[in-house]
Amino acid sequence: MKNWTLLLSCCLLALCACQQTKQNVMCHDPHAEFAAFAKDPAFRNMHTIPTEIDYKMNGAMTRIPVTGQDSANAYVVKTKGAGNNYLLLFHEWWGLNDQIKKEADDWAKSLKINVIALDLYDGKVARTADEAGQFMGACKPDRANAIIQAAAAFAGQAANFRTMGWCFGGGWSMKAAIALKEKAKACVMYYGMPEENVETLKSLQCDVLFIHAKQDRWINDDVVNKMKANMKSAGKMVDVHPYDADHAFANPSGQHYNEAAASDARVVVLNYLKKHE
Repeated sequence: MKNWTLLLSCCLLALCACQQTKQNVMCHDPHAEFAAFAKDPAFRNMHTIPTEIDYKMNGAMTRIPVTGQDSANAYVVKTKGAGNNYLLLFHEWWGLNDQIKKEADDWAKSLKINVIALDLYDGKVARTADEAGQFMGACKPDRANAIIQAAAAFAGQAANFRTMGWCFGGGWSMKAAIALKEKAKACVMYYGMPEENVETLKSLQCDVLFIHAKQDRWINDDVVNKMKANMKSAGKMVDVHPYDADHAFANPSGQHYNEAAASDARVVVLNYLKKHE
C-alpha cells in the first residue's frame, strides 16, 4: 500500500511539474520576444551602423543610485520651469548613444520638460549590429526594472512621468508606464513590442500612443492588431498611427530614416505629450 501511495505521489508531482512547464512556455515576455529578433540575420542586417552626429549636449551623464545594486547611468536634462514633470526615454538596441542624447535635448526643449534618458545596457554602446544583438540579449528585465524605479526615486516623490522609446526601447516604454502606475501620465511607443498579458495591462493607468511602421516585418500588423484587442480587453486606450515606412524610420542616423514620416510622427507625438502635461 505504501508503494502505491508513493507511486501516486510521484505521478502527481510529475503532472504538476509538466503543467508548470507548459505555463512557463506559454508565458509571454515582450522583452525576450524582441531580444529573440537579434538571432534573425534579416533583423540584424537591416540595422546599419548609425552615422556619427556632432552637436553640443545640454544635459549631463549622471549616476543614479539603485537600491541593492550598482548605480545606473542616465543622460539627464533639467529644464528651467519644468518642475516635477519628467519624460523618461528608452534607447534603441544600439544603447544610449549620441542620437538618443540629442533626442533628450530636443524633447526637453520642445516640451519644456525634464528628461531622463536611461541606459539599460550599463555603459555599453554597440558599434555593430552583432554587438547590439548581444547587448540586447544580455539586458536583464530585473535590472532594467530596478533602473526604472531608481530613476523615479531620483526624480522625487512628487514627480510625474511620460515614457517614450524606440525599437527595443519602445517595449520598455510600455513596461515602464505599467511599473510607474499612477505616476505615469502618457506612454509613447515607436515600433516596440507591446505587453500581451491582459491582466498586466489592466494595471496600466495611462493611455498609449503607438507609432507603427507598416513595412516592419517584426512589429507588424498582426502584432499591432493583437495589441489593440488586448488593450480593449483590459479596458485601456491605445491610439495607433501607421506610416508607410520601415522599422527604425524615425532614426535620422540610420539608413531606413524616412524624413516625411518621422517629421509627421514627431508632430503627432508632440501634440499627444502636450495634452498630458
